[in-house]
Amino acid sequence: MSAFLIILAIIILLVIIFLPQYWVAHVIKKNQQPSDQIPGNGGQFARHLLDRFNLQDVAVEQTQSGDHYDPQDRVIRLSEDNFNNHSLSAIVIAAHEVGHAIQHGTHYRLFKLRGFLAVAGIIAEKTGIIIFMIMPILTLVSRAPIVGLLGSLSALALLGVGVLVHLVTLPVEWDASFNRALPILEAGDYIDDKDMHAARQILKAAALTYLAGALASLLNFSRWISILRR
Repeated sequence: MSAFLIILAIIILLVIIFLPQYWVAHVIKKNQQPSDQIPGNGGQFARHLLDRFNLQDVAVEQTQSGDHYDPQDRVIRLSEDNFNNHSLSAIVIAAHEVGHAIQHGTHYRLFKLRGFLAVAGIIAEKTGIIIFMIMPILTLVSRAPIVGLLGSLSALALLGVGVLVHLVTLPVEWDASFNRALPILEAGDYIDDKDMHAARQILKAAALTYLAGALASLLNFSRWISILRR
């Protein structure tokens, strides 16, 4: 019975992590068909919006590493399909990434916080794992249980930074979709009214792209807590 419960728990966890990822991919793929009603491709549309909002210093490039805005290089990078295609997904995702560029240009606080935490989170996560690995040795050498306790709490706090990055990322993504991109699409008459429902679905998918990562990060954090409690 216990084996069944373990297998069931694993299945539930996999569904929680991968179902949002599948839904995101499904929504985007469903709206990737080229349309004659869309005059420009994603790359051209991103360039148009950047110029419209006086962000001429932000470049637009094609990439193989997924759609994203790079605040360090000041460039929007779009996948091959979204850069070249005249599809609803292409222009909506381009608008979402422009939303991030606008966040950067207007000094949106959560966007700046995410950038800082993302860099700190990588260092903190690696340091936390190293502390967990050497903690038993430190406890054995020092012969002081308090050393192990303090080491464990320090490692847990460092690993928590990674969770915090994901928790900050989600509202940043939501803001880029629904407070930046959606008003632009609605006010600019870039999309027919009949396509606005699908556009909102794509924007929701773009905002939830990092949800799977956030859930995985939370599960990993809880796993370290369970290890610490043993």
